[in-house]
Amino acid sequence: MNVENLVIIGSGCAGLTAAIYAARADLAPLIIEGQQPGGQLIQTTNIENFPGFPDGVNGFDLVSNMRTQTEKFGARFRSGVVESIDLKKKIIDCEGDRIESRAIIIATGAVPRRLNIPGEEKFWGGKGVSTCATCDGAFYRNKVVAVIGGGDSACEEAHFLTRFCLKVYLIHRRNQLRASKIMADRVLSNPRIEVLWNTILLEICGKEKVTHLYLKTQDNEYDLSFDGVFLAIGHMPNTKVFENQVECDSEGYILANGITTGIPGVFVAGDCCDRHYRQAITAAGMGAAAAIAAERYLS
Repeated sequence: MNVENLVIIGSGCAGLTAAIYAARADLAPLIIEGQQPGGQLIQTTNIENFPGFPDGVNGFDLVSNMRTQTEKFGARFRSGVVESIDLKKKIIDCEGDRIESRAIIIATGAVPRRLNIPGEEKFWGGKGVSTCATCDGAFYRNKVVAVIGGGDSACEEAHFLTRFCLKVYLIHRRNQLRASKIMADRVLSNPRIEVLWNTILLEICGKEKVTHLYLKTQDNEYDLSFDGVFLAIGHMPNTKVFENQVECDSEGYILANGITTGIPGVFVAGDCCDRHYRQAITAAGMGAAAAIAAERYLS
């Protein structure tokens, strides 16, 4: 069994940036692509806040360019999903192959929680359904949008969207917000946010783009016109395979000191440990830091 210098688990923005830095350091990293090669950016049609692209950049194009850049410097890719892993021994089982490495970077990302209702998939990614107000809020300038959820994330998204949107509806299935008091008060006192209590989203409707939502209360079902809907019901980090090997919080996010995990030679980057920012640029920064740390560890 050949021993790799560095294996990077995940091929999103964090993993690919780590691969660029590691490959330029002559580590010849091996990237295990995972279930969704390219990560969440693959489904993003236009990214306006990634530095260096004044007119924005298509998510697929950005990931493709990053991958080309990694290969230019000697990185290698292995399709597949990690089925089991021993982080202390640094032995990885990936769909029939056993891989041993001197160092590992975990960059497995996270996936937004979905409602799994009619219309959600149809309008995903640039057609009216989003999970990131920071990424997509500016597309809805002077529009009417809905935010689904009742926690801190939903309140933050709703408050942020008032910078652009004519009106923001916060749709919550309960009769009170789960958010912290300061966030809840901020939303409830904002005249541009209206909360629809005890309301459930049943269907996202439209032709080419979202035009209205089909909603349900205890007494009624009705349509309401919207230009877009933001799902803010949380994320699920892709960390199940690392359970009981690294410390995680109650939702599965890896608890790290920056990019270090507490296991020598094992580093982490991106959305699998970042529950606060979840941006392409912050994931890229963490990926660069993890690769530099891995190179110093191997040295």
